[in-house]
Amino acid sequence: MMARDQINVEIVTREAIKPSSTTPNHLRNFNLCLLDQLAPVAYEPLVLFYPNSQRQLTVAHKSQRLKRSLSATLTRFYPLAGKIKDDVSIECNDYGAVFVEALVSCLLSKFLEKPDAEMIRKFIPSEIESTEALTGSLVLVQANFFACGGLAIGVCISHKVADPVTFSTFIKAWAAAAFRSGGDTVLPFFNASSVFPPQNLSLTKPAAVELMHDKCVTKRLVFDASKIAALQAKAVSESVTCPTRVEAVTALIWKCAMNASRSNSEHLRFSILSQSVNLRQRMVPPLPEHTVGNLVGYFASCATECEIELQSLVGQLRKGLQDFGENYVKKLQGDEACMAIYESLQVAGSMLQESNVDFYVSTSFCRFPFYGIDFGWGKPTWVTIPTGAYKNVTAIMDTRDGKGIEAWVTLTEDDMAFFERDRELLAAASLDPSALHLITPVSSL
Repeated sequence: MMARDQINVEIVTREAIKPSSTTPNHLRNFNLCLLDQLAPVAYEPLVLFYPNSQRQLTVAHKSQRLKRSLSATLTRFYPLAGKIKDDVSIECNDYGAVFVEALVSCLLSKFLEKPDAEMIRKFIPSEIESTEALTGSLVLVQANFFACGGLAIGVCISHKVADPVTFSTFIKAWAAAAFRSGGDTVLPFFNASSVFPPQNLSLTKPAAVELMHDKCVTKRLVFDASKIAALQAKAVSESVTCPTRVEAVTALIWKCAMNASRSNSEHLRFSILSQSVNLRQRMVPPLPEHTVGNLVGYFASCATECEIELQSLVGQLRKGLQDFGENYVKKLQGDEACMAIYESLQVAGSMLQESNVDFYVSTSFCRFPFYGIDFGWGKPTWVTIPTGAYKNVTAIMDTRDGKGIEAWVTLTEDDMAFFERDRELLAAASLDPSALHLITPVSSL
């Protein structure tokens, strides 16, 4: 294993990539939707790792291909090349995306021996919680070239304009433009503000729901397909006869995190888990999947001291999703959408005011096609979601084979000390495993 201080990431160039065509005057003002206004001021990050499988492609060639295709893609996604000007709209001024080139002082294989959350954050061009997500560039890219010719592409998109679905749509369109040296069939839709019109939130905007910045530790867990199947079988109950992969894994992580928290507390602690839901297909009529914006809702699942077994937790997760669909989504269809959104945030805020409540957030990137992102030099060896500094946060996504699940879990130092020794967790998952096996045998990285 190579120590973090032995890996140096040196920024060598930084430039603005403007759209390949000027945005017409009638498109210069783009309205955010209400859900964009309420989104956190942060960047959504992603890092894609590529081995040096096509040695005839030089660093300069790869860099130029990325920049040309990014410029072409920004023309279609023109609001992402602008700047937010008043919390209600984007000035589509062709300011452009930031593109950074960096040199990494080690081999990709050395880094993959034991991927490190802190090191991964060096591969993205901005701090995740940066206020630049509101005032600066909406898209930033960092191309990290390893000494062996391997490449890590770190991408940040402002959460104020994009949810994970929009992020995925943009990355797919960009890669297709690079791979085919031209256009792509992905056509984004920009009608979210007509569904959820922006509001004047200066007087009514609820207090931001934030998780405490305690001293935290992040660990990576990998669940293979057979262990997930065993968890699903264990989680079956009368109320949930067919638990999903995500439900089974999320419930286990939640259970082990609760056990850790209660081991460090003298008092009974109520536990709430928040998850996000893509609203596009839940609306009537459904919105196109390529609709740009923060078209997500959030639902909460609750657990008490007597509801800490896997079956009951999966039941709570399923119940939270069903209640969300039957109540909240219906309200979004009518004239009271703004009030429904506001009330849900108020409820979340009041929950956080309770002193004996543990609040967890779990985000699933499963089924997103990130392992199919090919810029013209093959599909990624590994894809990961860099983590921020907030406690009690979990991000999960599919493993490369599409059957397993990888999770990044961030807890306080004290809670993680219990969590990482939990026998039930270790029976189901590998803790901080190597990712070196993901490099194909023909590679000499």
